[in-house]
Amino acid sequence: MTGSVFSRAAGRDLPVVAGGQGAELFDTTGRRYLDAAGGAIVVGIGHGSAEVADAIAAQAREVAYVHGSALASASLIEYAETLGPLLPVDDPYIYPVSGGSEAVETALKVARTYHLARGEERSLVIGRTGAYHGNTRGALSVSGRDGLRAPYLPWLGSAAHTTSPYEYRCPFPDTHPDGCGAKHAEALEQLIVAQGPQNVAAFIAEPIAGAALGACVPPDDYWPAITAVCRQYGVLVIADEVMTGFGRTGRWFGSDHWGVRPDLLVAAKGAASGYWPLGLTVASGEVHDTVQQAGFVHGLTYSHHAVGAAAGLAVLNILQRDGLVEAAATRGHQLETELHTNLADHPHVGDIRGRGLLWAIELVADRETKAPFPREDRVAERIVAAAKEHGLLLYHSTGCATGTEGDLLVLGPPLVISPAQITEITQGCAAAIRDALSG
Repeated sequence: MTGSVFSRAAGRDLPVVAGGQGAELFDTTGRRYLDAAGGAIVVGIGHGSAEVADAIAAQAREVAYVHGSALASASLIEYAETLGPLLPVDDPYIYPVSGGSEAVETALKVARTYHLARGEERSLVIGRTGAYHGNTRGALSVSGRDGLRAPYLPWLGSAAHTTSPYEYRCPFPDTHPDGCGAKHAEALEQLIVAQGPQNVAAFIAEPIAGAALGACVPPDDYWPAITAVCRQYGVLVIADEVMTGFGRTGRWFGSDHWGVRPDLLVAAKGAASGYWPLGLTVASGEVHDTVQQAGFVHGLTYSHHAVGAAAGLAVLNILQRDGLVEAAATRGHQLETELHTNLADHPHVGDIRGRGLLWAIELVADRETKAPFPREDRVAERIVAAAKEHGLLLYHSTGCATGTEGDLLVLGPPLVISPAQITEITQGCAAAIRDALSG
């Protein structure tokens, strides 16, 4: 029941959560659910951590809120100093906010301010087709998901979009798989030149595509080629690590798989593992110093929050102490193997892809042609509902194939997931797919 809540599940009577521990959640009737998606690929250290709750309470008892322009907070200073060495950003400066969309908005403003401070009138940001970077106006502008953008197009700012490394539906089949990176870089360069290099402020992308395209891992030559083009034309690189950060892909950050050193990095979700609404915009020292000289016209009421920093620090300590980044890599190999064992031969499973503990299953009507199911069939939603009946919580996404059609199941369990629970996830996915598609 939702009462007077403006529900995100209109028309559905949701069970009420009573508690959780590790990778498990329980509702008020006592029913148990295995959280195979960490909510929305958020929960990293697991549910029910008294350690994080105690850190939040301790900071709130000391002081809950001070405005970030009036007083500094010890918890935020400690958090930034502890996180800094783990970030794939040179001489990083951390601007904490309340979530991923705010982090993206902040990064876009930083990029614009950076170029203005250098005397350059650059404003255009290039994103990728099919990408998702958040639901606020600026974040939607640079996103490439047509279905999410369509109702708000009259409000969205200018942005351009280049190709995405979506290997299952590669836009460059003649070069696939070798040489795809060079082709994507060539497409980006052509777009920059067409728009005028003097107008292009930044390029934004997820190191590994998140929910929108379903854990698409780019070919190894992609990021070196893309960053080289950006450097050539003075375009800032913004790495969207909202979903891929804090150990999700088996490295601290998705950028680490290819040695990417972005100018700006945005993170959220796993930063506080769902215990607090925490997002981060991280600027390189060079970007930060340039922006500070000009003055940064930006502010958010709940940015630089002392309690949020305490939550983030507690989560970071657990990730490090318990080796959860390494665990994500290990459990990810098991998840990959068992997904292929249980689903690779299913007539409606087109692709299984991912890295670490971020995986996706793309469902198709025809494996030979890769034709997606019609959107009105609501295949992903039916499978998620069937899985829930089995006590398994999945995440889904739609529109990957055509912008409207294309069904994905996305897996991102807490990094504390056990081997037995990995097996339960893969077998549960197979059962839910059979149940939903048996007719």
